[in-house]
Amino acid sequence: MTVDVRMCSSAAEERRSLEIYNEVWPHRAVSAENVDAWRRAARASVEFLGAVDDVDAGSAAVALETSRPGVAIMLVTVLPQLRRRGVGSALFDAASSWAVAESARELETFVDADDEESQGFAVRRDFREHSREVGLELTLDGVEPADEDPPAGVEIVSLDDRPDLAHGAYDVGREALPDVPGGEEWTPPPFEQFAATHLRGVILLAVADGEVVGYAKLVPRPDGRSADHGMTAVKRDRRGRGIATSLKRAQIAWAKAQGFERLTASNEERNAAMRRINASLGYRSAPGRVRLRATLGAG
Repeated sequence: MTVDVRMCSSAAEERRSLEIYNEVWPHRAVSAENVDAWRRAARASVEFLGAVDDVDAGSAAVALETSRPGVAIMLVTVLPQLRRRGVGSALFDAASSWAVAESARELETFVDADDEESQGFAVRRDFREHSREVGLELTLDGVEPADEDPPAGVEIVSLDDRPDLAHGAYDVGREALPDVPGGEEWTPPPFEQFAATHLRGVILLAVADGEVVGYAKLVPRPDGRSADHGMTAVKRDRRGRGIATSLKRAQIAWAKAQGFERLTASNEERNAAMRRINASLGYRSAPGRVRLRATLGAG
C-alpha cells in the first residue's frame, strides 16, 4: 500500500478536494464560491490531496486569515472507507509543514461535537479544546414570520439595493466581530477584502438616520434548500433594542419567500444574547462544533 500527498495545482484538483470534503460532511457542504471567499480572506492558503495506491482518499485545506495573524485554519478530510491507512496523518503532516513555513504560530480546526473519531485524531496531534459552538436550525415549513415592524427609526434594507452602505457595514463589523466570544483576537482586514469575502451571500442592513447600525448575512448552501446564518452584528450603542431580532425576522421572511426549507446557525456557547434571540424565533438544537487549537512546535 502506497500513500502519496500532492499539493493541488489545478482547478480540477481543487474541485476534487472540495468534492471529498462535501461527500464526508454533507450537512456542512460548501460551494466553490465559499471556498473562493475563504481563499481571498487569507494572506496565504493551500490545498492537498492524499491518495492510497493512486486512489484519491482525502484532502486537506489550510489558510492563514488576514484577520487573525499567526493562526492557520486547517481542515483534514478522509473518505470513511479509506481511513486508517495513513493518509490522514500524511495530509496533516503536509499541511502542518506548510503552516510552519508560513510562520504560523497555532493551528486551528473544527470537528462536530459528536464526532469522537475526528476529535481523537486531533487530540493525538496535541490539539486541545478552544471553544464550543451550539448548532441551531429552523425548519421553515409552517413558520410564519412575525408581522412586526423594526424599532422606531430603523429601516431594514438589502445591501444589493444599497451598495453605497457597504462601508457602513464594515464599520459595524469592525466593532462587533471582536465582541463575539472567542473572536477577541480578530483584527479588521482592509475594506476591499472584507467586502469581497465577508459581505457575501444575502446581506440585510439595519439603517437609522442614514447610518448602518447592524447587519445580518445568510449564505445559501449548495443543496439550494438551506442557508446558513453567517453573522448578525449590531453596533454596541444600539444593542438591546430589538435590532438583531428584526434582522433575523427579515432573514426568515426572505428565506421563506425564496422557497428555502431550512436555516442553520452556530452560536458560540457563551453568546447568551444571540442564543436567546434564536430560541425566541423558534430555532432548535442541532449538532454543534468544537474548535480546537494546537501550538506549532508543541509535542
